[in-house]
Formats: sequence, C-alpha cells, structure tokens
Amino acid sequence: MVSLETPVCDFGRPAIDFALPGVDGQVWNLEACRGKRGLLVMFICNHCPYVKAVLDRLIRDTRELQVQGVNSVAIMSNDPTEYPEDSFDNMRQIAQALDFPFPYLLDETQAVAKAYGAVCTPDFFGYNKDLALQYRGRLDASRKQTAPADARRDLYEAMLEVARTGHGPVEQIPSMGCSIKWKESL
Repeated sequence: MVSLETPVCDFGRPAIDFALPGVDGQVWNLEACRGKRGLLVMFICNHCPYVKAVLDRLIRDTRELQVQGVNSVAIMSNDPTEYPEDSFDNMRQIAQALDFPFPYLLDETQAVAKAYGAVCTPDFFGYNKDLALQYRGRLDASRKQTAPADARRDLYEAMLEVARTGHGPVEQIPSMGCSIKWKESL
C-alpha cells in the first residue's frame, strides 16, 4: 500500500462530465449529481483504511452539506480484480448497509479518475455552483485512524464557505490516502 497526498487545489478548474453506473442501477452524469450550490466529487473505495477511518464522518458531512445545497457523488476507480473488496457487488453492499446519501459509481475504465487527476482514496474535489474547483483538501485530521471527535471539519467548513460565497478557503490541507490501484497497461 502506497500512501499519497493530494496536490494543491487548482482553483477554477472545471468539473469533468462522466457517465458511470451507480450501485442503484442508474447511470449518473455530472448534471444529475450537482447541487444548487455545489458538488463534492469523492474518489473512495471499500478496502482503504484511510476511507474506513472517515466513512461515518463522510456520510454525516455529506448529509449536512446536502441541506445546504451541496450534493455529493462517490466514485470507485480501483482495479477490483486485484482488490476484490472493491467489486461492484461489494460497493452495492456497503452503500446499502451504510445508507449512503450520495450515488456510489464505478469507474471501471479508470478514465474518470485520470481525467480528474485523482491520486488516492479518499480524494475530494469540491466545486461551486458553476462547477469550478474550490477545494482539494482533507476531510479532517484523520489518517488510518479516526481523528478525535472534536477535530476540525475541514471539508465540511470549506464546502459551507463554497456554498455561501462560491469560493473555497485559500489555505487547504491535502487529503492523504492509499494510492488508486491502477490497472496494468496491456
């Protein structure tokens, strides 16, 4: 397992459209996912200890952001042949068991992760209502272990600012996680 940090936010970079199957049986695109005041695009997976450490908080924060007009979407881009825990069936099971408040999509070709420049799980891309990038940071101080309950909610606070003003904070702490498990080139 390789741990990586996300790059610095490329403010204003437009969100990239996609058409990916969700565990709910629908095909989702950017327009169907966006909220009135913004969109959080998250690259996550089932097996990563960094994702597992924040999953409950991620669900809480995305529920609360939805009330503020910021929708969320989770995309799984790992190679499930090498990481069976990340299979589509297992994605469906975890989404149902935890009642995900966002679509959970499979990026089987990994083209969407590459287009976004995603590097790890979790990797967060926070967009304003115009779908211009405003946040590329961490959820909170959690790493492989969950941060204390009173930890600052970096992503939540940043996306509230984006919802209110259209702009994210200048200072952002990178997210850290397991590298995306890229498929072997043929």
